[in-house]
Amino acid sequence: MKIAVCVKQVPDSWAEKKMVNGVLDRENVDAVLNDLDEYAVEEALRIAEAHGGNEEGGAHTVTVISMGPERATEAVRKALSMGANDAILVTDAKLAGADALATSAVLAAVIEKGGFDLVICGTESTDARMSVVPAMLAERLNAAQLTFASKVEVDPQLKRFPSHVSQKRAWKRCTLPSHVLSLL
Repeated sequence: MKIAVCVKQVPDSWAEKKMVNGVLDRENVDAVLNDLDEYAVEEALRIAEAHGGNEEGGAHTVTVISMGPERATEAVRKALSMGANDAILVTDAKLAGADALATSAVLAAVIEKGGFDLVICGTESTDARMSVVPAMLAERLNAAQLTFASKVEVDPQLKRFPSHVSQKRAWKRCTLPSHVLSLL
């Protein structure tokens, strides 16, 4: 099973931030892997491990995908150090300041080309807090979007997970390939 995890480098929530001309000065603030994307990486690794692991050359792989400046390699390296097999970083000066529509288009193109069975995203990025890129990805990929997953159980043909909404648990099912918006 090929699992893709979309990740984003964001300003550290605890770092001092400065505005320059009404825009956050991202160059001079500490940057980290988005916390909610870390959970998504952990869940992907857990899924791979439950099905025999993601060792080099194995049947199950976890690939992190990100779009951002060269500096975003720091976030990608963090995900790789957690155990992901591969990483793809799309970087281009023309993408600087891209909105959610552009971001979802770029990520969807990478995902389509990679032929992934499962795509996992964090619920939102801690810098923008919009939570729309996963839905846009699902639409662009013509895939199911399953939201607010606290756990994912995968078998070769079926994905099922408990989704918590208003403190109630509901099991959702869909066939692979699919898209999961993960809240852990």
